[in-house]
Amino acid sequence: MNQTINEIKSFLQGIPIADVINELERFRNDERKSVQKIVEQYRKKYYKFTDEMKRLENISYYEEKYYEKGVNFIAGIDEVGRGPLAGPVTAAAVILPRKCRIIGIDDSKKLSEKRRKELFLRIQEEALAIGIGTVSNIVIDEINILQATYEAMRIAVSKLKIMPGQLLVDAVAIPNVNISQEGIIKGDSKSVSIAAASIIAKVTRDELMEKYGDVYDGYYFEKNKGYGSKDHIEAIKRQGLSPIHRKSFTKNFI
Repeated sequence: MNQTINEIKSFLQGIPIADVINELERFRNDERKSVQKIVEQYRKKYYKFTDEMKRLENISYYEEKYYEKGVNFIAGIDEVGRGPLAGPVTAAAVILPRKCRIIGIDDSKKLSEKRRKELFLRIQEEALAIGIGTVSNIVIDEINILQATYEAMRIAVSKLKIMPGQLLVDAVAIPNVNISQEGIIKGDSKSVSIAAASIIAKVTRDELMEKYGDVYDGYYFEKNKGYGSKDHIEAIKRQGLSPIHRKSFTKNFI
């Protein structure tokens, strides 16, 4: 006797997606269109999953290179907030376990806000260590944004509870860090550790700017996160600067 549609759905839902392709064979000769529709849906899910596993393997290349050299802990580092007119620059350092496979992890700029927040929580659950460094607008004005970015990265590394043996950094080399490091152009798309750091840094800074939106009314920080949107620039011209604005970035508006 054939299984009912609900029984088939329940059966397939209980199988890990990595193993489901083998179980679909038992329904190959079932002539019911609804069954074949379910089979096709799960077949697509399986191949989407395998494609994602291949992508995650590819963006773990740099990590594996250093694991094979005997490095046990590898930290990815990225920053967010170099371009805004207000708020801090924030960096994150993340050490993931070897063979960590978090579905969907990618450059934070490629992800929706909802997906970033979901992955932010998942990374916090999976990571061996996370460090976050924040440098204020006042310091940015004093030492310039590039030096402030380096400082945020150094702070992030210093806050890791595990000392990494290798740093993978998005695009740059961090001065005055006594740990081996490799700068990777577009690293947030090429390294799983840097991608994780980009998500942690982005969500951390966005949440801070949303809080500033409640404190400093009229600048729309909760929406623009300090970047130079039209409404933000008009607010600066109308209200002047808030205490979190970067004076070195806003000379053209005041």
